[in-house]
Amino acid sequence: MSIPPLRAAIVPVTPLQQNCTLLWCTVTMRGAFVDPGGDLPKLRAAAAQHGVTIEKIILTHGHIDHCGEAKPLADDYGVQIEGPHEEDRFLTST
Repeated sequence: MSIPPLRAAIVPVTPLQQNCTLLWCTVTMRGAFVDPGGDLPKLRAAAAQHGVTIEKIILTHGHIDHCGEAKPLADDYGVQIEGPHEEDRFLTST
C-alpha cells in the first residue's frame, strides 16, 4: 500500500486553541491553510517547518476564530481566500 500524497498538520491558534489545518501535497509541497483564526507567527512557522508553499487560504465559515488571520496571511503569501459564505465576506476585507 502506498502512502497517500496528502498530509495535514493541526496548528492550535487563538486563546481558545481553535485549530487551523495546514494541508499539503507531498509530491508538489504546495498547500493551503484551512481556518487560520490567529497567531500569524505560529502559522508561518508551521508552513516553513514542513517546507510547504502556501497557495490558498480556505475558510469553512465566517466565525472570527476561524478567519481572523485570513486576510493578513493571504496578503503575506499573495494568495486568494476561498470562502466563507458571501454574507461573511466582510470579515476578510480590509
